[in-house]
Amino acid sequence: MNAVLERKVSVAEAAETMGVSERQAWRIVAAYRKGGAAALAHGNRGRWPTNATSVATRDLVIELARTRYQGFNHTHLTELLAEREAVSLGRSTVGRILAGAGLTSPRRRRPPRHRVRRERMPQEGMLVQIDGSIHDWLEGRGPRLTLVLAVDDATGTSPGALFREREDTVGYFLLLRGIIERYGIPLALYSDRHTALWHPGPKEPGSGQLTQIGRALRELGIHQVFAHSPQAKGRVERLAGTFQDRLVSELRLAEARTLAEANGLLQDFLPRFNQRFGVPADETSRAYRPMDRDLDLTAILCPRSRRTVARDNTVKFKLRTLQLLPGRERPSYAGVRVEVQERLDGNLVVCSEGQVIPTREAPSRANALRGADRAGARSTGPPLWLVERLNGRHAWDEAQETREKAGFVRRSSHTTFSLQTPGTKLLDPPLRRPTPRQRARWKAVQAANAAGSPSVPPPENWASPGAPFANTRPPPDRRSTPPGGPHNRSENPRN
Repeated sequence: MNAVLERKVSVAEAAETMGVSERQAWRIVAAYRKGGAAALAHGNRGRWPTNATSVATRDLVIELARTRYQGFNHTHLTELLAEREAVSLGRSTVGRILAGAGLTSPRRRRPPRHRVRRERMPQEGMLVQIDGSIHDWLEGRGPRLTLVLAVDDATGTSPGALFREREDTVGYFLLLRGIIERYGIPLALYSDRHTALWHPGPKEPGSGQLTQIGRALRELGIHQVFAHSPQAKGRVERLAGTFQDRLVSELRLAEARTLAEANGLLQDFLPRFNQRFGVPADETSRAYRPMDRDLDLTAILCPRSRRTVARDNTVKFKLRTLQLLPGRERPSYAGVRVEVQERLDGNLVVCSEGQVIPTREAPSRANALRGADRAGARSTGPPLWLVERLNGRHAWDEAQETREKAGFVRRSSHTTFSLQTPGTKLLDPPLRRPTPRQRARWKAVQAANAAGSPSVPPPENWASPGAPFANTRPPPDRRSTPPGGPHNRSENPRN
């Protein structure tokens, strides 16, 4: 401070030396000029905090804890001090006072838990653990994949596994179908609480609070068990860790780059892995149950959805419209609640009361036919921008590829798409030419602006006459009428 007052050091240099801001350094300089060195001490130095426990109270608590209330735990001691000694302190305050004096609580809140290693199931097929492992399996050579795998609790072998783009319901359906076709129906399935496997609602029969996997397991008679922590299903977690070491190395050796190549190598890897790391079960007989002949495994292991049949006997499902054909017993299904099954092979099956209803692709509506190409080629299915909005960019690419193979080419002269980068979420809806009514309204707005009448600026999706307009018409604006209208600024006091 003396150097600052003698102008040998600037305030900024003094602030950097003291480790404070320049603004705080100016405050210190002002206090030093006014009160000298004594002003540099903090104002609360030597003061006792108003909320601090007094020394007499601290000594009283320590003395009572060593004599009269010796052996009492801290919570019990706090209650007795308030009831009998008129000393009202908090539980944490009493604990800090006694801990500082070396008096710890004689008993913990709960005894230490003794953990034991869980015994394996005696038979193969009694319990199967499943999980999804997200990992860079291809080490940058291809997309990031998810390994959906299963492990038998009795033998430690993997009855099935497959690579998927993500951990989803279809992946678990394919895993279950492979296990059932190869070994049979297991008694129980142990998994975590992934959204494809677990629903937070009640699980009573008939409550409807089941996922697609839970519904399929209930129809197959498989008991579903959920883990509350990753350690509870440690067997499948350790299996995934071993796969991330050995399987990644073999994928690198085979130079696998695609999902198909990874699944092909996995089918060769599983038998060798089971032979190397499998352990014998306590009982040689298996607990897998054979599937009944009456059960349709294809109809059970697939996503199902409820739909109401329209008046024209059509059902809409994921951008597809199915036409229900009349039968001998029932010529019309209008208004009936039916079940749409999305089979794993991509086919859609409509069922009503357990009976399959014959269907075919419904013909396109008139508004879809009007969007045909100028060359005469008609576009089948929903518009591509709607496909991407509902199912993502990959679905848009598949739909575009399907249309190109069928010969339906969309020309940029008729429909304009805003092709964005793959990281974007939506595509802009297709644009069309303005109608005569929109042209007339545009001219009226321009005439009003030229005459000086107040009007709001046109929306962003409006352009000059001749430019394409958006599909959705902007809301009418009464203030954009020509001069002399009923809403002129001179006649409307609100303006």
